Amino acid sequence: MIEGAGGKNEQYNLEDVDSVPSKMSNKLVNGNNKVPATLDDYKRLLVPVIEEYFSTGDVELAASELRSLGSDQFHSYFIKKLISMAMDRHDKEKEMASILLSALYADLLGSSKMSEGFMMLLESTEDLSVDIPDAIDVLSVFVARAVVDEILPPVFLTRARALLPEFSKGIEVLQVAEKSYLSAPHHAELVERKWGGSTHFTVEEAKRRIQDILKEYIESGDIDEAFRCIRELGLPFFHHEVVKRALTLSMENLSSQPLILKLLKESTAGCLISSNQMSKGFCRLAESIDDLSLDIPSAKILFDKLVLTATSEGWLDASFTTSSAPNEDMRNASGEKIKHFKEESGHIIQEYFLSDDVPELIISLQELSSPEYNPIFLKKLITLAMDRKNREKEMASALLSSLSLELFSTDDIMKGFILLLQSAEDTALDIVDAPSELALFLARAVIDEVLIPLNLDEIGNRLRPNSSGSQTVQMARALLAARHSGERILRCWGGGTGWAVEDAKDKIAKLLEEYNTGGDLGEACQCIRDLGMPFFNHEVVKKALVMAMEKENEARILALLQECFGEGLITINQMTLGFTRVKEGLDDLILDIPNAQEKFGAYVDLATERGWLLPPFA
Repeated sequence: MIEGAGGKNEQYNLEDVDSVPSKMSNKLVNGNNKVPATLDDYKRLLVPVIEEYFSTGDVELAASELRSLGSDQFHSYFIKKLISMAMDRHDKEKEMASILLSALYADLLGSSKMSEGFMMLLESTEDLSVDIPDAIDVLSVFVARAVVDEILPPVFLTRARALLPEFSKGIEVLQVAEKSYLSAPHHAELVERKWGGSTHFTVEEAKRRIQDILKEYIESGDIDEAFRCIRELGLPFFHHEVVKRALTLSMENLSSQPLILKLLKESTAGCLISSNQMSKGFCRLAESIDDLSLDIPSAKILFDKLVLTATSEGWLDASFTTSSAPNEDMRNASGEKIKHFKEESGHIIQEYFLSDDVPELIISLQELSSPEYNPIFLKKLITLAMDRKNREKEMASALLSSLSLELFSTDDIMKGFILLLQSAEDTALDIVDAPSELALFLARAVIDEVLIPLNLDEIGNRLRPNSSGSQTVQMARALLAARHSGERILRCWGGGTGWAVEDAKDKIAKLLEEYNTGGDLGEACQCIRDLGMPFFNHEVVKKALVMAMEKENEARILALLQECFGEGLITINQMTLGFTRVKEGLDDLILDIPNAQEKFGAYVDLATERGWLLPPFA
C-alpha cells in the first residue's frame, strides 16, 4: 500500500511523455468531453482547477475535479503547478496550497508523487527566481511546511541534495529550509504560522483537534460523542490522520488499546471512516514506524499485532498484509542499517577519543549518510563518554557543540537526550552515577547554547512523570538555577577551557588585538588552538572580520584567516558560519563603520576565490 517506487527515473521522464491511453474518454472534465491525452492537455485543464480552488477554498471540489482528470501519472506536475502558482500570490494562497496538498496526500497524491513534485520544483528554482525574486525563501517554506505536515519525509532533504547540482539554487532552498526553519526552536509552530493561517483549519490545528477528540474519548469511553466530533470536523479526506493518531495512542498507552480498536472497528462498520482512509492511516504509520521506535521501542511488534487484529476482524483490507510484505523487508533492512550505524558510530567515537580530531569525526559521520540516525549517535557518544574519564566527557560536550553548529538540528539533539533519559534506569545498572552525569550533560548543553532552557521543558514533557529520566531533567534545571552556574558547569569535568561564553569572547578579542599589534602569525594560531574550542571558531572569524573593517592593516587580519584555514584550524563550516554572523549584523555595523557593506563584499569575494566558504553562501 505504501508508494515509494519510481522516484528519479519516473520524474525525469515525466516531461517527455507525449500521450497516455485513456480509459475514461467519455468523462466530463470542466466542461470538456475528454480526459487529457497529453501533458499539454493536462496543463491546460489543470490551471482552471487551481484558480477555482484559490477563489472558493473548496477542498472537496478541487479533489473531485483532480480525480476526474484521471491522469494519475501527471500528479507530480499538479504539485509543481499548484505551488508555483501560489508562490506568485499572497500568503493566503500559499497557505491554501499547503492545506490542499495535505488534504490530498495519501488519498490522491502518494508519497512518491509528492517527492517527485517537490523535486521538479527544486530543479526549476532558477527559472522560478526570474519571475519571483524571493523564490528561494518561499520555496524553502513550502519544503519545510511539507515536512512539518508529514507529507514529505525528513530524509527527502538528504536525498534531494544528493540529486541536485552542487551549486544550484535548489541546494540553497534545501539549506534555507533546514537551517532557517526545520532547525529552529519550535520550528513546527514557526512554519505553520509563517503565512498567517487562513479561514480554514491549518493542518496543525486539525491534528490538534483530532488528538483532543481521541484523548477525550479515551477518558470518557463515549463512542457516539467521538463519532459526532469526528463528523463535525468536516474533513473526510483527512480521516487517515484520525487512524494514524489513534493507532499511535494505542501503542503509547496500552490500556487504551481496547477502546481505540473499538472506535476504529465501529467507524468502519458505520461508514464514518472509509476503507481507503483506514488503509492509508495504517500505511502512514508504517512509513514512520522507525521514527516511532525511537520513542516506543516495541512499536514494530505492537504495529504488527494491530494489523493482524484489524485484518482478522475485517475492518482493514486483508490485502494490506500482502502489499506491506515488501515493507517488512524494508523494516528488516532498516534494522540492519541501524545496527550497522551503531557499530560504525562506536568506531568513530572511539577514534575521536584517541585523536581529538573534530573535523575528521564530522567527515566520517557525513560519510555514513544517515542523518536520520543523528539522535542515536548522540546517545552512543554520551553513553560511551559516561563510562570513561573526565577527559572524554569534556570531549563529548565539546563535540556536541561542534555538531550542533555543523550537522545536528535542535530536534536531533533533543531526541538524542530523550533516548538517553528513557533508558536512564538501564544505564544506571552499569554506571552508578549515571543520573547526575546525564544531568551535567544536559545542563552543559544549555550553557554551550546547544539547547535553550525551554528545550528542557519539551524534553521533560516527553518522559514519564516521576521516572528516572524526568528526575534527571529536574536535576539539570537545579544545576542551571544555582549561582555562578555557568562557570561551575563548564568546569564540571575539570577539562576544556572552563570559560563561560563571554570569557571566551574576551580571550578571542585579546588574542586578535595582540596579533594585530605584534603580527606573529604562528603565535596567534597557537593561541586559537590553545582556546580548545573548535566549535566556537566562528567567533574568531566574526571578530577578525569586524576588526579588519575597523583597522587600517586589514591585510594582516585576512592573512591570519588564510593561515587558520590552510592549517585546518578553522573548518569551512566554521568559516562560513562566521561570515554569516557578520552578514546578519551588517545593519548595526554600518552605524559605526559606514563602508562596512563595501568592505564585507570585498572579504566575501576574497573568501570565495580562496575557497573558504561553502558555495551557497557566495
